Amino acid sequence: MKKNKNIILGVTASIAIYKACDLVRRLIERGFLVTVVMTREAEELISPVVFQSLSGNKVHSGLFGQSDEWEIGHISLAEKADLVLIAPATANIIGKVSSGICDDLLSCIVSATNAQVLFCPAMNENMYKNRITQGNIKKLKSFGYKFEEPKQGRLACGRVGVGCLADVEDIVRAVGQLI
Repeated sequence: MKKNKNIILGVTASIAIYKACDLVRRLIERGFLVTVVMTREAEELISPVVFQSLSGNKVHSGLFGQSDEWEIGHISLAEKADLVLIAPATANIIGKVSSGICDDLLSCIVSATNAQVLFCPAMNENMYKNRITQGNIKKLKSFGYKFEEPKQGRLACGRVGVGCLADVEDIVRAVGQLI
C-alpha cells in the first residue's frame, strides 16, 4: 500500500464504532495517515480521546472549529484527503449525503472533497434493507461513491442478519484498491 496517504475517517453512531478503533490501528500499520472526524452522536458512544490516542492526531467533530484555528475546517480537511472513509456509516449519514444535506462536519467534508469516498454501512438489517436506504445507496453509487457492503452476523438487537460492518481487513483491502 502507498505510504503517507491521508485518510479522513468519518465515524458515525453505530454500535460497530468499536471496530473503527482497530481500523485506525491497521491503517496506520500500513503507512496511512489517519485523521478522525466524529459525528456528535458518535461521541456519545466513545470518547474522541480514544481515536486521538490511536491516530496520533487531533479528532475533529464540530462544524465550527476552535477559536484559535484560522482554516475553514471542512474545506481544509476535504482538500487534505486522499480518501474519505466512513466506517461505520449509518443510514443517517448515507441519507444526508445522498440528499446533499450538509449540516455537520462530516457531511460538509464529503460534499467538499474531490477524493474518493468509501462508505462502510453498519446498521440493523431492517434499516439496511429499507427501500429508502437502498435507494440512497444506489443513488450514491451512480455518482461514483464506493461501498464496502455489510456482512451477515449478530446485530446489536440480538438478531442475526445483514448489517454488520464489513471485516476490518476487507475495509483495509478496499482502501488499498482505491488509493
